[in-house]
Amino acid sequence: METTELIALATSTSLLAGWRLYLVTFITGVAMKFGWVPLPENLQMLDVLANNWVLAIAGIGTFAEFFADKIAWVDSAWDSIHSLLRPLGGALLSLAIVDAGDSAFQIAAFLLGGGAAFASHAGKASARAAVNVSPEPVSNVIVSTAEDVTTAGLLALAILNPVLAAVIALILVALTIWLIFAARRLVRRLMEKVRPAARG
Repeated sequence: METTELIALATSTSLLAGWRLYLVTFITGVAMKFGWVPLPENLQMLDVLANNWVLAIAGIGTFAEFFADKIAWVDSAWDSIHSLLRPLGGALLSLAIVDAGDSAFQIAAFLLGGGAAFASHAGKASARAAVNVSPEPVSNVIVSTAEDVTTAGLLALAILNPVLAAVIALILVALTIWLIFAARRLVRRLMEKVRPAARG
């Protein structure tokens, strides 16, 4: 695999880990264990992800997150709990993908992977907080399901075509940044409406 493809794969995986760390870990581990997907050579060497204990923990986490993420305010509490875990997991996944023989490359991958996972996590958490203040409860289920499908689809694409997946991932980063600012504006507007009511 070319260096460009490795960087693209590491970037995509890290970004997706910011949304669904357990799902990304579980799908990658299962695909490695059973050879369902023609994984790149670098990922095939990471048998730690295919370890039964790792798969069991990732599977339980995926199951719990699937339901927690669809309930208003429970999803925000879940995101808060994972504010450190997702970026760290994204950094470790990125680190695992790059060339183990180049320590400078590994450090860069660890830092960029953690930053990418943090950015996508922050965007997700901000967007979900904004969705939670919407009047209709069904929006949580729709947004969460869309995140599930997008994560699984982009992960498969990242494994099969890392460069294309990285381009899509960069578009998602731009969307994430926009979501963070949009959510901040929404919260500011809500606070401006709440303050006069509280004073009255």
